[in-house]
Amino acid sequence: MAAAARNLARMVRRGKALGLRVELTDLLPWNTGGPLAVPLIEALNRRIERIGAATRVPVLPFHAVLADPRRPSLMKAEWTAEGIHPSIEGYRRLGERAFRLP
Repeated sequence: MAAAARNLARMVRRGKALGLRVELTDLLPWNTGGPLAVPLIEALNRRIERIGAATRVPVLPFHAVLADPRRPSLMKAEWTAEGIHPSIEGYRRLGERAFRLP
């Protein structure tokens, strides 16, 4: 996981050096991942947040946008197609959140 974080930070720095507008997203809830996936997703999302802060790049909170308020480690049923990917409504919600940034 550490190598992946270093690679992500390098990609962010490279994109910024090329003059690109760089933004990150955190990982979505994974309904079919089982209970072992929850702490891994949480750890990855914390790393993504740290990389965003260190590189001064916004992190879109896609996990929170699709999380079920009653079960935050899962996507709300109407916002997922099959428990892994967003549904049309889920993608609409993500798009609305993504384009609120300055």
